[in-house]
Amino acid sequence: MRTHRKASAALAVTAVLVMPAITAFAWEGSESVKAEGWFTPPSALRLSDALTYDVEKVPVGSRVSVVEQVREQTGGHTGERAGGEGTTVRLRVSGLLPERMYGAHVHTKPCGATPDTSGPHYQNVEDPQQPSTDPAYANPENEVWLDFTTDAEGHGAAESRHEWRFRPGGARSVVIHEHHTSTAPGEAGTAGARLACLTVPFEPSGADSNPAGWQVP
Repeated sequence: MRTHRKASAALAVTAVLVMPAITAFAWEGSESVKAEGWFTPPSALRLSDALTYDVEKVPVGSRVSVVEQVREQTGGHTGERAGGEGTTVRLRVSGLLPERMYGAHVHTKPCGATPDTSGPHYQNVEDPQQPSTDPAYANPENEVWLDFTTDAEGHGAAESRHEWRFRPGGARSVVIHEHHTSTAPGEAGTAGARLACLTVPFEPSGADSNPAGWQVP
C-alpha cells in the first residue's frame, strides 16, 4: 500500500510538471503569447512542452518562460520594415547551473523526444544552404538569439527585438544550447549541444497560430 501511495505521489508531481501553461493576451496595443513550464525529461507516457535533454546542465524542475510581443501595423511579414511593427521575444529561466553561459534561439518546429526534433533556427530571410552557418544569414538580426549567463542563483534572462514578424507556423520553439552563439564564418549560429526545449506557439495572429489545440483564453 505504501508503494502504491509513493507511486501515486510521484505521478502527481510529474503531472504538475508537464502541465502546459500557454496563454494569449493583448497588452498596450499589441498581441502577445506566453509559454512557461518546468523542465522534465522526455517521457513515453506524456511529452511535456518543456523538455530537458541534459539533466545535469538543465536540471529537472528548473523553470522557463518565454513571452512574444507582436506590435502590428498594416503590412505583411517577411522582410518588411515599418515603424511600429515588429516582434520582441523575452526569455527567463531559473534553477539552472549558477554563473554559466547558455545559448538560446527560436527554432522552426515544436520540441520532441529527441533534441533535433525542433528543427533549425528560424530565419527571417532563409539561407538556401542548410544547415546554415553563413554569417550573412546566421546572425542575431536575421535570427532570434537569446543567449544568457545565469547569476549566482541560477536565474537568467534575455530579450531580442526585431522589426519583422514570424511567418505564421514558421516558429514553434525556443531551444537552450550548451554555450553562447558563435559568429565565426563556418560556425555562425552554432552554440553546442541542444540541452533543453520549450514549445511556443509564436505569431498569435497567424492563420495556423494554434496547431496543437492549446487552450488560450
